[in-house]
Amino acid sequence: MLKDDVLKLISREKSYISGETISRKLGVSRAAVNTAVKTLREEGYGIDSSTKKGYLLISSPDILSKGSVSVYLPDNRSGDLLVFDSVDSTNNVLKDLASKGAVSGTVVIADQQTGGKGRRGRSFASPSGAGIYLSYLFKPDSGFDKISDLTGWTAVAVSDAITSAYGLDSQIKWVNDLLMNRKKICGILTEVTVEGESGFIDTCVIGIGVNVNEDNFPPEISEIATSISMENGGKKFVRAELAAEIIRSMDKLAANWPEDPYYIERYRELNITTGSKITAFPQMTENGQGRTGKAIAINDDFSLKVEFDDGSTENLRSGEVSVRGLYT
Repeated sequence: MLKDDVLKLISREKSYISGETISRKLGVSRAAVNTAVKTLREEGYGIDSSTKKGYLLISSPDILSKGSVSVYLPDNRSGDLLVFDSVDSTNNVLKDLASKGAVSGTVVIADQQTGGKGRRGRSFASPSGAGIYLSYLFKPDSGFDKISDLTGWTAVAVSDAITSAYGLDSQIKWVNDLLMNRKKICGILTEVTVEGESGFIDTCVIGIGVNVNEDNFPPEISEIATSISMENGGKKFVRAELAAEIIRSMDKLAANWPEDPYYIERYRELNITTGSKITAFPQMTENGQGRTGKAIAINDDFSLKVEFDDGSTENLRSGEVSVRGLYT
């Protein structure tokens, strides 16, 4: 849309930019530029105008739009980016696009999800104006056996994006939950289709949900969930900046896949599960309870090496692990 292009030009200028310059660069009339500026103002952007100088961006609302995200991206990166006010699930939208031939690297972002999905069919709270709900399409040249690596790489990529955008650190709870101050700020859901004959991944839709500016959560998750804002004294953050950094970080992941030692090394640095007493829920005891033990190490394939209380040692590649005392 024209207003997105106008926003990008105005945002990147440190001083006034004339309407004539904008119209020339975008190949549109001055009247069209004026209309776009009027629309941006109605959305909450503070844009000063001067007859002799042109336009100057004074302030920006916390809006997720193609224009607001593209401001932080190279000009050639916004083509495969779609941003919606509300969808049922960004993963669902992107899976549909993938079935119609969307290219690797296509990104879908929503300000709100009405049917956000977590692992094992759980719902993911996705209120408007608070978080980032982003899905990234990746078509890796690798087999399904590498999916654990991809999940781990994504956790690192998102953690790095938070640091790049906001200068803040986060941690990883195995497999791929991101934490701040030992409470969850981000969930990742990877949905994969595999070619039947080759066993290679056909498409991989990676859903990333980050709690950015939420100030409360439903009672059932309030003890374990938090937001970046809540963990930083209620400060409000520009979501578009983090959304763009996630895209940059995921593009870097795709370019480096599947061989780059950085990701496993960084994952081990950020992981808080190793060295902790844990309960593994895919490993059930006779009475239906999870098996308890100690997480020893993260293996090279991102599996979790656990020494159980009965003396046995196993490598967990999937499932849920509860870390004792994590949310207390």
